[in-house]
Amino acid sequence: MKCFYFLSFIFLFIPLLVNAQEGINFDDYFLDKTMRVDYFHIGDSGSEIVTLDRIYQQGIWAGSRKNLIDNFNNGKYYVKVYDQASGRLIFSRGFDSYFGEYKTSEEALKGIKRTYQESALIPYPKARIRFSVEVRNRKNELNPFFEQVIDPADWTILREEPKDKSVKVVRQVYSGDPHKKVDVVVLAEGYTAREEKKFRNDLKKFSDIFFNKEPYKTHKNDFNFYGVFKPSEESGCDEPDHLSFKNTALNATFYSLGSERYLLTEDNKSMRDLAAHVPYDAIYIMVNHKRYGGGGIYNLFCTFTSDNQWHEYVFLHEFGHSFAGLADEYYTSDVAYNEFYPQGVEPVEPNITALLNPDSLKWKSLATPGIEIPTPWEKPGYDSLDLSYQKVRRELNIKIAQMKREGAPEKEVSRVEEEADKLSKLSAEKTDKYLQESKYWGKVGAFEGAGYASKGLYRSMLDCLMFSKGNKPFCAVCNEAVIKVIKHYTE
Repeated sequence: MKCFYFLSFIFLFIPLLVNAQEGINFDDYFLDKTMRVDYFHIGDSGSEIVTLDRIYQQGIWAGSRKNLIDNFNNGKYYVKVYDQASGRLIFSRGFDSYFGEYKTSEEALKGIKRTYQESALIPYPKARIRFSVEVRNRKNELNPFFEQVIDPADWTILREEPKDKSVKVVRQVYSGDPHKKVDVVVLAEGYTAREEKKFRNDLKKFSDIFFNKEPYKTHKNDFNFYGVFKPSEESGCDEPDHLSFKNTALNATFYSLGSERYLLTEDNKSMRDLAAHVPYDAIYIMVNHKRYGGGGIYNLFCTFTSDNQWHEYVFLHEFGHSFAGLADEYYTSDVAYNEFYPQGVEPVEPNITALLNPDSLKWKSLATPGIEIPTPWEKPGYDSLDLSYQKVRRELNIKIAQMKREGAPEKEVSRVEEEADKLSKLSAEKTDKYLQESKYWGKVGAFEGAGYASKGLYRSMLDCLMFSKGNKPFCAVCNEAVIKVIKHYTE
């Protein structure tokens, strides 16, 4: 009986604790400034450690002053901030990281350790805090693996304002108070001083694309959209597989983690210093290049190239990753990961599922009434179409890289690149037509094939901006997930 009463007390107490955490008064614990905590993330597939680098006091806090606790339960990692005196959780945020992706790579599995610099942005505390980083285990349970007490009055905290005279800020769309808006910053990468006008034109082009897509179109007044221009010495970015390297502001590079289309930067400090010229919640890196590629890491940043034929798709797709923590729904393309989603474990991302309990479908409220779960679809035909394209695409990319390394005439290289572009467009048209002829087109169910896995993972609809290339909407589940994140920042 004593055990029963004790457990009853615990279950009554937990909701009160959650409500207390959600009802945090910003002004009780924080100043209207940003604390940037830079740290090094080090390890391989079997181990990881964090060591602090530098701490900065920067401009106003761009995030919500109301929603300080992140209840999305998304991301491989969580930053949690506790008031040191009371032990109360006063801020949290889920995120993914470059190291978290490296952790599943072939090199990491071989025990090769690497170091990445990362940053956590938190509201500037008034008193001592306990800064904690948690990581998920293979069962997706969060466990702390780094803690450090931080005194906001410490004299070693850097308090200098950004003063780079070469930097120019563009208020492309301004809807109001950053505390109640989603603040998006677009950073220039690979634009020279002579290409400033191109950057401004590209910024307008992509902001128009952004606000023409739902749910951003309906929620345009919830966004501030900034451009930050710092000239690069050279145009473009690094292409290691082409033996081409450029001196640019943010050191972005293709072939990240060994994937020819994966475009990222490891220069976290330069990125953060540049972004700090404006209040920001989300970072875009716009790369002045025509090659197909990009990348997006949840609550970190996303990249895209400005002049590729699929620029609209990449621009919106990668932001789905970095802003809302959406998973890739495709499964036929080559990726740099090994067992990114362990078998038998439900992914934390809102738009894919392992369907461990079909009766408790993650997006059950959105499912088409009466639809079969899992939902049978014309998967063999799709696989045949797309896998045959992926094989030819891979061969053409290898050929282009080899030609560039060997110094082939630009005219010959351009001919093969045009061939690859035509093939890509034709493949997209064929697969779109195939999917749209399905009797399940437009229905919400559980379709096998998602998250880089042909078997064992499911997506909610046949097609989506997170599934295949083209001018298409988010599926119903992704759309709902994005809206929830927008509200988190703007309530």
